[in-house]
Amino acid sequence: MEKRITTPLTQEKVKDLKAGDSVLLSGVIYTARDAAHKRLVELIDKGEELPIDIKDSVIYYVGPTPAKPGMALGSAGPTTSYRMDAYTPKLLDKGLKGMIGKGLRSQEVVDSMIKNGAVYFAAIGGAAALIGKCVKKADIVTYEDLGSEAIRRLEVEDLPIVVIIDSEGNNLYKQGQNAYLESVK
Repeated sequence: MEKRITTPLTQEKVKDLKAGDSVLLSGVIYTARDAAHKRLVELIDKGEELPIDIKDSVIYYVGPTPAKPGMALGSAGPTTSYRMDAYTPKLLDKGLKGMIGKGLRSQEVVDSMIKNGAVYFAAIGGAAALIGKCVKKADIVTYEDLGSEAIRRLEVEDLPIVVIIDSEGNNLYKQGQNAYLESVK
């Protein structure tokens, strides 16, 4: 089922998302990869304020290429999500509701998603240029020294993503694997 969602990603919106749902996401999201995640968690550990308000927010695991003329951002394909797994539970505890990336997540992250009512989306890895066209505005918020991995505030329109793990822990990767194994018996 295809759903249209606009951020902020509230608890009510999260509850309506199920593993396998196709989503067109619009609104404000943030970019961050492992180096930025490490810095965010260091701030949390020190009891300091974060440079972004992550409550009801979505973080896209991406290091985009520079923008071409007339574009807000260059190619913006997802990076492998497990690299953020060590940091993710603390961000979920602070109110993060959605993550966009690719690949599997640890059981610790899934458990934290269930506890905090969050969802994990996948973006299509081979569609980086198409995804970049969904970005209408991109501004560096902090950690400019990280280059392409700086935290950016993106305004997106109809960003195509798929719910991989929903807030109940249902996992499309596991469901797909099980369905295949049943079909070849």
